[in-house]
Amino acid sequence: MINTQRLGGISALVAAGTFVFGIVLFATSLSDYTTGDPSTAESVAFVQDNQTVLYIWNLVIFIIFGIALVPLVIALDERLRENAPTAAHIARAFGIIWVGLVIAAGMIANLGLGTVDDLAGTDQAQAEAVWSALDAVQNGIGGGNEIVGALWVLLISWIAIRSHALPAGLNYLAIASGVAGLITIVPALEAAGAVFGIGLIIWFAWLGVVLLKEEEHVALGQPSVDDS
Repeated sequence: MINTQRLGGISALVAAGTFVFGIVLFATSLSDYTTGDPSTAESVAFVQDNQTVLYIWNLVIFIIFGIALVPLVIALDERLRENAPTAAHIARAFGIIWVGLVIAAGMIANLGLGTVDDLAGTDQAQAEAVWSALDAVQNGIGGGNEIVGALWVLLISWIAIRSHALPAGLNYLAIASGVAGLITIVPALEAAGAVFGIGLIIWFAWLGVVLLKEEEHVALGQPSVDDS
Protein backbone atom coordinates (compact mmCIF):
# COMPACT_ATOMS: atom_id res chain seq x y z
CA MET A 1 0.00 0.00 0.00
CA ILE A 2 2.69 2.48 1.04
CA ASN A 3 4.90 1.75 -1.96
CA THR A 4 2.01 2.01 -4.41
CA GLN A 5 0.80 5.31 -3.00
CA ARG A 6 4.32 6.75 -2.95
CA LEU A 7 4.89 5.68 -6.54
CA GLY A 8 1.54 7.20 -7.46
CA GLY A 9 2.54 10.48 -5.81
CA ILE A 10 5.82 10.61 -7.71
CA SER A 11 3.99 9.77 -10.94
CA ALA A 12 1.50 12.58 -10.35
CA LEU A 13 4.34 15.08 -9.96
CA VAL A 14 5.98 13.79 -13.14
CA ALA A 15 2.65 14.13 -14.97
CA ALA A 16 2.35 17.74 -13.78
CA GLY A 17 5.89 18.36 -14.99
CA THR A 18 5.12 17.04 -18.47
CA PHE A 19 2.16 19.43 -18.73
CA VAL A 20 4.32 22.38 -17.66
CA PHE A 21 7.04 21.40 -20.13
CA GLY A 22 4.50 21.10 -22.92
CA ILE A 23 2.91 24.47 -22.23
CA VAL A 24 6.29 26.24 -22.00
CA LEU A 25 7.42 24.81 -25.33
CA PHE A 26 3.98 25.52 -26.82
CA ALA A 27 4.36 29.20 -25.97
CA THR A 28 8.05 29.60 -26.85
CA SER A 29 9.95 27.41 -29.32
CA LEU A 30 6.79 26.13 -31.02
CA SER A 31 4.76 29.34 -30.95
CA ASP A 32 5.11 29.91 -34.71
CA TYR A 33 3.40 26.55 -35.24
CA THR A 34 0.97 26.44 -32.33
CA THR A 35 -0.45 29.95 -32.69
CA GLY A 36 -2.55 31.11 -35.60
CA ASP A 37 -3.66 28.73 -38.31
CA PRO A 38 -0.65 27.65 -40.40
CA SER A 39 -1.28 26.14 -43.80
CA THR A 40 -0.28 22.56 -44.52
CA ALA A 41 2.73 23.78 -46.49
CA GLU A 42 3.81 25.99 -43.58
CA SER A 43 3.38 23.09 -41.16
CA VAL A 44 5.57 20.84 -43.31
CA ALA A 45 8.23 23.55 -43.51
CA PHE A 46 8.09 23.96 -39.73
CA VAL A 47 8.54 20.20 -39.29
CA GLN A 48 11.63 20.29 -41.49
CA ASP A 49 13.17 23.10 -39.45
CA ASN A 50 12.13 21.91 -35.98
CA GLN A 51 11.93 18.12 -36.12
CA THR A 52 14.06 17.56 -33.02
CA VAL A 53 12.10 20.02 -30.86
CA LEU A 54 8.79 18.56 -32.02
CA TYR A 55 10.06 15.03 -31.33
CA ILE A 56 11.04 15.96 -27.76
CA TRP A 57 7.72 17.76 -27.24
CA ASN A 58 5.70 14.73 -28.37
CA LEU A 59 7.92 12.40 -26.35
CA VAL A 60 7.31 14.33 -23.14
CA ILE A 61 3.66 15.39 -23.40
CA PHE A 62 2.41 12.09 -24.78
CA ILE A 63 4.75 9.15 -24.16
CA ILE A 64 6.38 10.10 -20.86
CA PHE A 65 3.06 11.42 -19.57
CA GLY A 66 1.35 8.16 -20.52
CA ILE A 67 4.01 6.08 -18.80
CA ALA A 68 3.80 8.21 -15.66
CA LEU A 69 0.02 7.89 -15.64
CA VAL A 70 0.07 4.09 -15.20
CA PRO A 71 1.28 3.97 -11.55
CA LEU A 72 -1.05 6.84 -10.67
CA VAL A 73 -4.09 5.09 -12.14
CA ILE A 74 -3.23 1.97 -10.13
CA ALA A 75 -2.57 3.93 -6.92
CA LEU A 76 -5.91 5.76 -7.15
CA ASP A 77 -7.77 2.54 -7.89
CA GLU A 78 -6.18 0.97 -4.83
CA ARG A 79 -7.10 3.99 -2.75
CA LEU A 80 -10.73 4.26 -3.85
CA ARG A 81 -11.93 0.72 -4.53
CA GLU A 82 -12.65 -0.20 -0.90
CA ASN A 83 -15.55 2.27 -0.66
CA ALA A 84 -16.72 2.13 -4.28
CA PRO A 85 -15.28 -0.97 -5.97
CA THR A 86 -17.38 -0.88 -9.14
CA ALA A 87 -16.96 2.83 -9.78
CA ALA A 88 -13.24 2.62 -8.99
CA HIS A 89 -12.75 -0.19 -11.50
CA ILE A 90 -14.63 1.80 -14.15
CA ALA A 91 -12.40 4.79 -13.41
CA ARG A 92 -9.33 2.57 -13.68
CA ALA A 93 -10.51 1.35 -17.09
CA PHE A 94 -10.86 4.91 -18.36
CA GLY A 95 -7.43 5.73 -16.94
CA ILE A 96 -5.77 2.82 -18.75
CA ILE A 97 -7.59 3.69 -21.98
CA TRP A 98 -6.26 7.24 -21.66
CA VAL A 99 -2.75 5.85 -21.19
CA GLY A 100 -3.04 3.85 -24.41
CA LEU A 101 -4.42 6.77 -26.37
CA VAL A 102 -1.80 9.32 -25.35
CA ILE A 103 1.12 6.93 -25.88
CA ALA A 104 -0.27 5.94 -29.28
CA ALA A 105 -0.71 9.61 -30.20
CA GLY A 106 2.90 10.32 -29.32
CA MET A 107 4.24 7.36 -31.25
CA ILE A 108 2.20 8.23 -34.33
CA ALA A 109 3.22 11.87 -34.17
CA ASN A 110 6.92 11.13 -33.83
CA LEU A 111 7.03 8.47 -36.52
CA GLY A 112 5.13 10.84 -38.77
CA LEU A 113 7.71 13.60 -38.31
CA GLY A 114 10.43 11.52 -39.93
CA THR A 115 8.18 10.41 -42.76
CA VAL A 116 7.08 13.96 -43.56
CA ASP A 117 10.63 15.27 -43.39
CA ASP A 118 11.87 12.56 -45.79
CA LEU A 119 9.04 13.15 -48.26
CA ALA A 120 9.43 16.92 -48.19
CA GLY A 121 12.80 16.62 -49.85
CA THR A 122 11.44 14.71 -52.84
CA ASP A 123 7.68 15.23 -53.08
CA GLN A 124 6.23 18.28 -51.35
CA ALA A 125 2.64 17.46 -52.28
CA GLN A 126 2.93 13.96 -50.85
CA ALA A 127 4.55 15.33 -47.71
CA GLU A 128 1.62 17.70 -47.21
CA ALA A 129 -0.90 14.91 -47.80
CA VAL A 130 0.82 12.64 -45.27
CA TRP A 131 1.05 15.47 -42.74
CA SER A 132 -2.66 16.24 -43.05
CA ALA A 133 -3.55 12.59 -42.50
CA LEU A 134 -1.18 12.16 -39.56
CA ASP A 135 -2.33 15.38 -37.95
CA ALA A 136 -5.96 14.28 -38.15
CA VAL A 137 -5.21 10.84 -36.68
CA GLN A 138 -2.99 12.18 -33.90
CA ASN A 139 -5.53 14.85 -32.94
CA GLY A 140 -8.36 12.34 -32.99
CA ILE A 141 -6.51 9.94 -30.72
CA GLY A 142 -4.96 12.26 -28.18
CA GLY A 143 -4.74 15.91 -29.06
CA GLY A 144 -8.01 17.25 -30.37
CA ASN A 145 -10.27 16.35 -27.46
CA GLU A 146 -9.91 15.35 -23.83
CA ILE A 147 -13.00 13.19 -23.34
CA VAL A 148 -11.40 10.03 -21.93
CA GLY A 149 -9.05 11.87 -19.59
CA ALA A 150 -11.89 14.10 -18.44
CA LEU A 151 -14.10 11.12 -17.64
CA TRP A 152 -11.31 9.53 -15.61
CA VAL A 153 -10.74 12.72 -13.61
CA LEU A 154 -14.48 13.21 -13.04
CA LEU A 155 -14.96 9.63 -11.84
CA ILE A 156 -11.97 9.87 -9.50
CA SER A 157 -13.26 13.11 -8.00
CA TRP A 158 -16.83 11.81 -7.63
CA ILE A 159 -15.68 8.68 -5.79
CA ALA A 160 -13.26 10.67 -3.62
CA ILE A 161 -15.99 13.14 -2.63
CA ARG A 162 -18.31 10.33 -1.57
CA SER A 163 -15.60 8.47 0.35
CA HIS A 164 -13.59 11.46 1.64
CA ALA A 165 -10.51 9.74 0.25
CA LEU A 166 -8.92 12.98 -0.97
CA PRO A 167 -9.11 16.63 0.15
CA ALA A 168 -12.36 18.35 -0.83
CA GLY A 169 -10.64 21.25 -2.59
CA LEU A 170 -8.65 18.83 -4.72
CA ASN A 171 -11.84 17.04 -5.74
CA TYR A 172 -13.68 20.21 -6.73
CA LEU A 173 -10.69 21.35 -8.77
CA ALA A 174 -10.81 17.98 -10.54
CA ILE A 175 -14.51 18.41 -11.28
CA ALA A 176 -13.98 21.87 -12.79
CA SER A 177 -11.06 20.59 -14.88
CA GLY A 178 -12.93 17.47 -15.93
CA VAL A 179 -15.96 19.44 -17.09
CA ALA A 180 -13.68 21.71 -19.13
CA GLY A 181 -12.11 18.65 -20.73
CA LEU A 182 -15.44 17.00 -21.39
CA ILE A 183 -16.87 19.92 -23.34
CA THR A 184 -14.02 19.67 -25.86
CA ILE A 185 -16.27 17.08 -27.50
CA VAL A 186 -17.92 20.13 -29.11
CA PRO A 187 -15.59 21.32 -31.91
CA ALA A 188 -16.39 24.97 -31.29
CA LEU A 189 -15.34 24.57 -27.64
CA GLU A 190 -11.97 22.89 -28.17
CA ALA A 191 -10.30 25.92 -26.56
CA ALA A 192 -11.60 24.58 -23.22
CA GLY A 193 -8.82 22.03 -23.50
CA ALA A 194 -6.45 24.75 -22.28
CA VAL A 195 -8.50 25.09 -19.08
CA PHE A 196 -8.40 21.31 -18.69
CA GLY A 197 -4.62 21.30 -19.10
CA ILE A 198 -3.92 24.13 -16.67
CA GLY A 199 -6.35 22.66 -14.14
CA LEU A 200 -4.63 19.29 -14.38
CA ILE A 201 -1.21 20.80 -13.75
CA ILE A 202 -2.48 22.01 -10.37
CA TRP A 203 -4.44 18.81 -9.74
CA PHE A 204 -1.54 16.47 -10.52
CA ALA A 205 0.90 18.51 -8.43
CA TRP A 206 -1.51 18.76 -5.48
CA LEU A 207 -2.43 15.10 -5.73
CA GLY A 208 1.25 14.12 -5.79
CA VAL A 209 1.92 16.08 -2.61
CA VAL A 210 -1.12 14.53 -0.89
CA LEU A 211 -0.08 10.98 -1.76
CA LEU A 212 3.54 11.50 -0.75
CA LYS A 213 2.65 13.24 2.52
CA GLU A 214 0.24 10.50 3.48
CA GLU A 215 2.83 7.83 2.75
CA GLU A 216 5.26 9.69 4.99
CA HIS A 217 2.68 9.98 7.77
CA VAL A 218 1.86 6.27 7.59
CA ALA A 219 5.56 5.41 7.74
CA LEU A 220 5.89 7.53 10.91
CA GLY A 221 2.73 6.11 12.46
CA GLN A 222 0.85 9.40 12.19
CA PRO A 223 -2.79 9.83 11.09
CA SER A 224 -3.26 9.67 7.33
CA VAL A 225 -5.39 11.92 5.12
CA ASP A 226 -8.21 9.37 5.30
CA ASP A 227 -8.19 9.53 9.10
CA SER A 228 -8.26 13.31 9.35
